[in-house]
Amino acid sequence: MALSDVDIRQQIAAGRVVLDPFNPQDIQPASIDVHLGEQFRVFRQSRYAFIDPTKEQEDLTELVCASVERPFILHPGEFVLGTTAECVTIPDDILARIEGKSSLGRIGLLIHSTAGYVDPGWHGYLTLELSNVANLPILLRPGMKIGQIALEEMSSPAALPYGSKQLGSHYQGQVGPTAAAPLSL
Repeated sequence: MALSDVDIRQQIAAGRVVLDPFNPQDIQPASIDVHLGEQFRVFRQSRYAFIDPTKEQEDLTELVCASVERPFILHPGEFVLGTTAECVTIPDDILARIEGKSSLGRIGLLIHSTAGYVDPGWHGYLTLELSNVANLPILLRPGMKIGQIALEEMSSPAALPYGSKQLGSHYQGQVGPTAAAPLSL
């Protein structure tokens, strides 16, 4: 069951759902707005002939920082990793989904390709998969509203929430845009 603004406020007041920093004005009827962080991971295609998802390619991406005065310019057809400004904590009986803001989608900005799902037990900054499908560059300013998190109550707590040792969760506690961990065969 999706949580309403009333439920979201209760979960935050109880310290079960945490966004840091948090502004109560970011609560929408059934979601919480999140903002864009300063860091981006840019793919450097001159370093590799291809991406091998089963191998660690340490210098495949380069970390760059933007500011309000020097925004990041996302060019048409470009894909980069970004991050939320908020560190997010989700309890073991709630799952979250991050989606883009409608106003940004209408100008061609996608904030995730497949990673819109936030597991129960998650703690860390969310990595955004930013794509520009428009014909013009898009300026991305740190601090701008970039997406919204919707919360859903589960029928029972997860037996093994994200971050459990048995799961080998790769991204628990991540800070900033985090490159992909190698896939197992």
